[in-house]
Amino acid sequence: MDACTLGDLLDVIGGPSVRLHTAPAGLTVPVTEALLYDAHAPLPRVPGALLLAVGVRASAAGPLARAAAEAGMSGLVVRGPDGPLAEAESAGVALLSVDEDAAWHHVHLLLASAIGARPSAAASGLGDLFALADAVAASVGGATAVEDPRQRILAYSTVPGQPVDEDRRQGILGLQVPTSPENSEQYRVLFAAPGPVRLPALRGGHLPRLAVAVRAGGETLGSLWVVDDGSLAPDAEEALAQGASTAALLLLRARAAQELARHQNGDLLRRLLDGTADPAGAAHRLGFGLGPDGNPAPVRVAAFVLDSAVSAADVEQTALRLLDLVRLQCEARYGRHACVLTDGVVYALLPALGELGGARHKRLAEDIVGRAGQALRVPVRAGLGDVVAGLAEVRASRDDADLVLRVLGPELPVASVAEVRPRVTLLRLTEVLGERRELSTGAWRTVLSYDAEHGTEYARTLVSWLDAGCDMAGAARLLAVHPNTCRYRLKQAQQQLGIDLDDPDERLVLWLQLRTLAGLRAD
Repeated sequence: MDACTLGDLLDVIGGPSVRLHTAPAGLTVPVTEALLYDAHAPLPRVPGALLLAVGVRASAAGPLARAAAEAGMSGLVVRGPDGPLAEAESAGVALLSVDEDAAWHHVHLLLASAIGARPSAAASGLGDLFALADAVAASVGGATAVEDPRQRILAYSTVPGQPVDEDRRQGILGLQVPTSPENSEQYRVLFAAPGPVRLPALRGGHLPRLAVAVRAGGETLGSLWVVDDGSLAPDAEEALAQGASTAALLLLRARAAQELARHQNGDLLRRLLDGTADPAGAAHRLGFGLGPDGNPAPVRVAAFVLDSAVSAADVEQTALRLLDLVRLQCEARYGRHACVLTDGVVYALLPALGELGGARHKRLAEDIVGRAGQALRVPVRAGLGDVVAGLAEVRASRDDADLVLRVLGPELPVASVAEVRPRVTLLRLTEVLGERRELSTGAWRTVLSYDAEHGTEYARTLVSWLDAGCDMAGAARLLAVHPNTCRYRLKQAQQQLGIDLDDPDERLVLWLQLRTLAGLRAD
């Protein structure tokens, strides 16, 4: 297992929680542990440690930075912004800071959990929780379960001979606590209590519970539940409280591992979307492998964007909430997800094996747009790129999805590229025609100039006639004029502007330029 680096650590907890001021040795230096400074004991030699300057003012921590360097440590953490920047740079150690009012024990727990996290540690974190559940069950004397705040069962004990009831069996089978009004009331009591609480059986034939909330720094991370058959240990409440303290560390560590993996997967997905990542390595990392035929499994890119009506002050936070919502829905549908926020757009990589016409992807996008509109109170639009043959072609699907977003509107908030192919084709033609001088010149400019100067409607008449397939009656209906009026305008345009409407090539080019570059439509 690779060692945690300073860069890994900052990926997990950098920003408001922990700020980096200098890293003379770079972000690849290993970080092995978080160490609390004790002014009354010699400073131990702990290579790679981060030293927390407990009891030392930030402005007076210069000697401590030098001592940390002599002890082989990687960095120094101070409280407040006035740390010894020059001394840290001179000594070659990183300088980090936390808020003035941060509790050192909470900072230590946060750093220790992040340092212990690895991209592959999420599963082992659950293994640690199962070991904890067994340990608590043995010491307390009852079957134990570890839950998250949403009442999902993360781990449970397997100590032989401990009585269980039907609620316990059903919860383990579904990894979710059965919902009921009685359950909701017990959770309300539990999370309001400062320590372990004893809760009565919910119904006949069931057993009472001893439970405690798991917290860290005031945040509720989950709960521990023990089945109470009347034979719990005399010190069961104390043992359960100690178990909750250990569970807090493990839950923080598992969350840190998930955040690190999420960050690294997000960076990998960004490079896939840009076409700069190795598809084979990315497939293994993201879980998009080969199909049954041995070829790369097909995928599709979905893109989600907030309506432009969102204020600049709220757009960043709202986009992050949209990212969380997309992640949650993709995970619920596919069991895995690869989602990232880039330049205000949330991209999701969707497996397309067995997709028939993209109906499942379309329903997912529509569901996300509907949920986002309710939860964020902001309109969201979604574009689906083409299904492509493996991760090597993800860039093409992303380009499709981006084009779809550009042609969507309130009347059509969700679409696949196949559904709006004519629109995106004309959009791309507009870009191509506008970029090349020889493609953007011609009779269309003459027509627009003449209309502007003389107040005529030759351009609109020409577009309507061409949209109607050169049918005079159809053009007249689009213009709401008599066919003779339409015929007269076309004749005048030919005579005064020198347009040859008998030439099919000239008609086609004129129509394309008026529709794309001038943006004219018959309707």
